[in-house]
Amino acid sequence: MSLVKIKTALSLGIPNLARVFMYQLGVRTGVNPVKKITSQLVCGDFFSDQFEVNSSLIANKQWIGQHFYFGKPLNVVGIPSWHQSCLTQRFAPSDKPWFTIEDFNNDLGDIKGVWEASRFDWVIGFAQLAKTGDVLALETLNIWLSDWVEKNPPFLGVNWKCGQEASIRVMHLAAAALILQQQNKSSQALISLLKAHLKRISPTIMYAVAQDNNHGTSEAAALYIGGSWLVLNGESDGKKWQKQGLKWLENRAKRLVEADGSFSQYSVTYHRVMLDTYSLVEVWRRKLQLPSFSEHLTTKLKAAASWLFYFTDEESGDAPNIGANDGARLVPLSGTDYRDFKPSVQLANVLFNSQTAFIKEGSYDIPLQWLELKKPTESLPKKKPADFADGGYCFLTNDKAAVYLRYPQFKFRPSQSDALHIDLWLKGNNIFRDGGTFSYNAGQAYIDYYGGVKSHNTIEFDEHDQMPRLSRFLLGNWLKSTNKEQLKVIENSQKFAISYTDYLKCTHKRSISLSPSKLTITDIASGFKNKAVLRFRLIPTQWKLIGKTLTSEYCYITFGADVEITRLELIDGKESRYYYQESTLPVIELEIHKSGTITTEVNF
Repeated sequence: MSLVKIKTALSLGIPNLARVFMYQLGVRTGVNPVKKITSQLVCGDFFSDQFEVNSSLIANKQWIGQHFYFGKPLNVVGIPSWHQSCLTQRFAPSDKPWFTIEDFNNDLGDIKGVWEASRFDWVIGFAQLAKTGDVLALETLNIWLSDWVEKNPPFLGVNWKCGQEASIRVMHLAAAALILQQQNKSSQALISLLKAHLKRISPTIMYAVAQDNNHGTSEAAALYIGGSWLVLNGESDGKKWQKQGLKWLENRAKRLVEADGSFSQYSVTYHRVMLDTYSLVEVWRRKLQLPSFSEHLTTKLKAAASWLFYFTDEESGDAPNIGANDGARLVPLSGTDYRDFKPSVQLANVLFNSQTAFIKEGSYDIPLQWLELKKPTESLPKKKPADFADGGYCFLTNDKAAVYLRYPQFKFRPSQSDALHIDLWLKGNNIFRDGGTFSYNAGQAYIDYYGGVKSHNTIEFDEHDQMPRLSRFLLGNWLKSTNKEQLKVIENSQKFAISYTDYLKCTHKRSISLSPSKLTITDIASGFKNKAVLRFRLIPTQWKLIGKTLTSEYCYITFGADVEITRLELIDGKESRYYYQESTLPVIELEIHKSGTITTEVNF
């Protein structure tokens, strides 16, 4: 196992390992200035009533009379308890320097439950309500912010622990400033709060960069937005932060976004986080009339916006639950459901492609209205079969179905054993579906199940995962694809095939073929010792298994194999579509004990 760890560490990249080492050493020895920073906050209202009311705008009303965490309402009213977890109801330290607080505390449970209220989603909601003429909302906004400042003195407590969490607060405060037309001549209370956050983010951004994920993009965005905001208000300190943020915004887009638009985290939800971040940055840049970003950055973001369009179902607005899903949704300008990706898709494509993703009027246009963006008349081209080869996704589509195949193409670290997972959508309904994540700290059983092969529509060999788990966020022996057959589109037929061999020499080759009314999945399993189990995790509805045929209101599925099928059974599984929430769904399992070919036909 030590050899696997060394190999995996090298795959993460020597520069990233060096950044983490230097960060940890710097904090431990005090060389990094983050342990020495201080900040004096100014009392007073953060936002004034000096703005034009527009009662025609549609505000996000999710925070009226309740709290709204991880995409779901919570029956709690009043000012949040800033150090109490909305998941476990336990309390986190509030008076310790942030760098003395451990990352994972079993007594507290998932730390994200504490962070959620301090992401300031409510700042945007109350600012919107105030803009539409709700005087009480403006008062509530200032009261809640004052209480947060009082209960979270600079750099003490768990809410200062993560640079990305601080960055999300900066971005949401900036969005509120745009809504209330107060990016100019901002209050001293707001400026001092902003400065405190930038002081916290700047010294540790190299650690964020080392993660090769949305921590780097978020923190770069906060520094760029916050720094230019300070400059706009006559604060010269902002220049260094603006410059630092710009550098890493360019760098992160260049490194983490592939030419085909895929993002380093191999996650649809995290792709949205990254894209929303850059969308807000671009809106801010335009509002302040700052210099344009490089052509290389905008080219990458054009591709990333198109990518999310492909992965968003145009009827439901939902998207495959592929990859890690931590419940994050930035800049919630519309009160649409957490799993509605359309507002993000529309905004990003208007900004970066100058095209509309959805031509008809809908709730997905609300962010455009709040940000004063004109909706283009030109629309994106219709989706067509595509191989996103840089990220490892194949997409097949026709008038009835959309199929997503996930295959190993790991330039960056994978977070789940989801090789050759398949997602099937029929007219807005997610028939074959991914399990999600549930939580990053609810116990090893949850991490193993949701991050493992059992939570995906693929084959499990001999009850082991496709890649061994080395730690909470790290898998070893990264898979590599083999025997790839290029996507072929011939008249009404679309075909694709690819395979992998895992670290125990088990091989899975999957071929998919889509015709106007049928999806055929051919799986060749070999190299295993005892058994191979094929799973399809199904949309919750009434399924009936008769012989080798499975039927529902959406489709019927037939199974066959050239070896004996020792077991074909409907069982109960679990899925998590919203963070820290799980529900039961049916799972069909097909088991064989000898190498062979399994054929699955889905008729619709």
